Amino acid sequence: MKRNFQISCLIFLAGLNFIGLQANSSNRQDPISIKSNRELFIDHFLIDQMNGTRLVMHSPIDEGPVLDFNKPWEGPFCGYSTIIKDEDTYRLYYRGLPKAGKDGSTYETTCYAESKDGITWTKPDLGIFEIMDTHNNNVILANDAPFSHNFSPFLDTNPMATSDEKFKALAGTKKTGLFGYRSEDGIHWKKIQNSPVFTEGLFDSQNVAFWSASENLYLCYFRTWSGEGYKGKRTVSRTTSLDFIQWSKPEKMDFGDTPMEHLYTNQTHAYFRAPQIYVAIAARFMPNRQVLSEEDALALKVNPKYFKDCSDVVLITSRGGNSYDRTFMESFIRPGIGLQNWVSRSNYPALNTVQTGPTEMSIYVNQDYAQPTAHLRRYSLRLDGFASVRAGYSGGEMITKTFTFEGDKLNINFSTSAAGEIKIEIQDENGEVIPGFGIENCEAIIGNEINKNVSWENDKDLSFVNGKAIKLRIVMKDADLFSFKFEPK
Repeated sequence: MKRNFQISCLIFLAGLNFIGLQANSSNRQDPISIKSNRELFIDHFLIDQMNGTRLVMHSPIDEGPVLDFNKPWEGPFCGYSTIIKDEDTYRLYYRGLPKAGKDGSTYETTCYAESKDGITWTKPDLGIFEIMDTHNNNVILANDAPFSHNFSPFLDTNPMATSDEKFKALAGTKKTGLFGYRSEDGIHWKKIQNSPVFTEGLFDSQNVAFWSASENLYLCYFRTWSGEGYKGKRTVSRTTSLDFIQWSKPEKMDFGDTPMEHLYTNQTHAYFRAPQIYVAIAARFMPNRQVLSEEDALALKVNPKYFKDCSDVVLITSRGGNSYDRTFMESFIRPGIGLQNWVSRSNYPALNTVQTGPTEMSIYVNQDYAQPTAHLRRYSLRLDGFASVRAGYSGGEMITKTFTFEGDKLNINFSTSAAGEIKIEIQDENGEVIPGFGIENCEAIIGNEINKNVSWENDKDLSFVNGKAIKLRIVMKDADLFSFKFEPK
């Protein structure tokens, strides 16, 4: 009797073990294929385990004003800026608006400036339109209400795009729908057709589009509201297109298990060093969160309709589809010192992040809205420096998810203190160390570099694991790891 009971227990436990193995097998994910993409530690996409390490968002450095909105046709209500790096020319587009009014008023124009370094900007006299009795102006779109209200251009990187459509844009309101524009030089623009290309949205903000090389589609991220009509909170929806004319049924963007917040602009774009990652440097709007008194507003000459709210900048990411990742809920760029920074609709970021030096990238933000001092300001970060995996002085480690890659050597973007270091171990898909590529074999990585090749006892060649499923175990002390990339020899 006792023996039969023991046999029954063993059979029962074996059955449980078999079920557990089946469950583990069904939960095991296929390796992530990263090919030769640069991967940023801006989310948990590749992170499996963290012990003594954490993801840290970095603060952009305020580099000061770069452009004053001081022309008579520009003024205090300039906004919805876009920065495009076109080979060796930086192009800036923004709404000119000297007087407040309804969206799409006849006072609105689309203005243009350019730069050779992204720091010093000029406003060329283009002579395209007569504005305020002069052709000596930097206006590229006028007398075409309401399309200057939120004209949002992009450099079309679709390999099938023709030269006369090197640049494209979307513009419009709920009343008109979004119209498509095209340009060969980024200065002279024409409508693609005499009817809207997309109508299923409210569009009461900057509605941004770009070509996604990773999805092989045009993407548009546009303004919707969480409730019916203009009720609820300002949010974002997405639509896609193969030809920029026919667009898919829109999908609301999902923000995961995070609080819903007003996002006035989303500024979603493909990050130029890792275009499979979409970065949204968004304007978070806090309606009725008033900082200024009426006396403060009067002293600053703020328009009386624009001082009872405030805004800041948040960092959101996506890797395609209708999902945003809000790893960081805190402010990416806080409003600056001084009451002029705490008015309604100030601190709205321009669209796109651009490289402005060998180790530097820049973000631009509209500030002092509704004030005589309205201007565009530049903020800088190291390349890939939105966020990092960080370990303190006591040290820690991070293990990646299983992935495959294409390349022969591992290159990292990192920073350590004089006392700190990073070492990297290569494991197989089962977490076993690949002989010769353990932590004890890795040369300590010390310093602060954008591009540094990792070596294991003088060996950098990883061709023998090219295409095979691996993991990285990264051991760190007083260090930040911003990104990595597998490259050919």
